[in-house]
Amino acid sequence: MANTPSARKRIRQIAKRTEVNMARKSRIRTFIRKVEEAIRGGDIAAAREALRAAQPEIMRGASKGVLHANTASRKVSRLAQRVKGMQTA
Repeated sequence: MANTPSARKRIRQIAKRTEVNMARKSRIRTFIRKVEEAIRGGDIAAAREALRAAQPEIMRGASKGVLHANTASRKVSRLAQRVKGMQTA
């Protein structure tokens, strides 16, 4: 257990930061889920709109350090590919 005041403070800061990061990750997952539901439902307009809303949220997660930049780019790319694939299918 932490004995020094600075170590106790770091524990408090880490707990606060963890809570923020978890909330941000959850928010990203919700946006991704909305895109996937629209894709499953076959609604192209809703899927496009959901992707348009999800993309900045995912990239914000990368800029805040919650996701790795390449992971965020990969997620956006794969979602965009699936939405685009709805047009031809």
